[in-house]
Amino acid sequence: MERDVRLLPKAHLHLHFTGSMRPTTLLELADKYGVRLPEALTGGEPPRLRATDERGWFRFQRLYDIARSCLRAPEDIQRLVRETAQEDVADGSGWLEIQVDPTSYAPLLGGLIPAIEIILDAVDSAARETGLGIRVVIAANRMKHPLDARTLARLAVRYADRGVVGFGLSNDERRGMARDFDRAFAIAREGGLLAAPHGGELAGPSSVRDCLDDLDAARIGHGVRAAEDPRLLRKLAERGVTCEVCPASNVALGVYEKPADVPLRTLFEAGVPMALGADDPLLFGSRLAAQYELVRRHHAFTDEELAELARQSVRGSAAPPDVRARLLAGVDDWLAEPAA
Repeated sequence: MERDVRLLPKAHLHLHFTGSMRPTTLLELADKYGVRLPEALTGGEPPRLRATDERGWFRFQRLYDIARSCLRAPEDIQRLVRETAQEDVADGSGWLEIQVDPTSYAPLLGGLIPAIEIILDAVDSAARETGLGIRVVIAANRMKHPLDARTLARLAVRYADRGVVGFGLSNDERRGMARDFDRAFAIAREGGLLAAPHGGELAGPSSVRDCLDDLDAARIGHGVRAAEDPRLLRKLAERGVTCEVCPASNVALGVYEKPADVPLRTLFEAGVPMALGADDPLLFGSRLAAQYELVRRHHAFTDEELAELARQSVRGSAAPPDVRARLLAGVDDWLAEPAA
């Protein structure tokens, strides 16, 4: 018998802002603003995506950009964060760190600083309303100039007392060298923010190594391709660097053919801390609890091992000590309950 993974307390550390939207909300906002959505976003099924080639990544990015264009007013941002928090709570999340590149929203929200403040206000409201601990990771876009990333890093530090806890680097990791962004990450780290760049998904183990060596990453967005390099696995384990693993999106984007191919066991048994994440549920069709279910079904993780994954997600988070203690105690309580 198995325990319900939705009742397992956990932290959610890899969720993108627009990608967290409910499909029904996207349809309503598109109707509100007269945005014509492509069939891939209206069919009721997740779009078929493969981002392992240039064309596939461009298509993924285009769908994301169309969805983002439907977020035009503060009330749309409020709605997105509130609904995302409700979904996370239903999936057993007690702490969420949502990732956003505010420059993408700035043109429709009155500029970069207004965009950040609208997002942080929405996070604050949703946290109060749902009881979920929510913080923000501000992410630079590696397709843009590194000077833009420095500007964002300074702003992220400025808002550290308003709920920003980390600094990321997203978009196609095959573009732009990690070392080009070293100064931006130094600014963020010196300001007390956690460094959490993407690496080791569309590009191989070298991109993970670059995140560690050039950006002094405390967490890696994805990181699964580190499984191809045993020395790198040891390095991640020794440093205690958490990999934010998103198994459903790895398969949806064609990094691995099927769920059983995602090297979760390899990372787990090497002692690399992992935090399962949903990445972009809008495009990949599954939220947080589904990732735990996938690991149970396709990798035969026991309830004890799932509980350890939940603990690793909490330990890898920026949650304050009292929240960590409460969530970790909740994990023990979940395990203590007899399986249904």
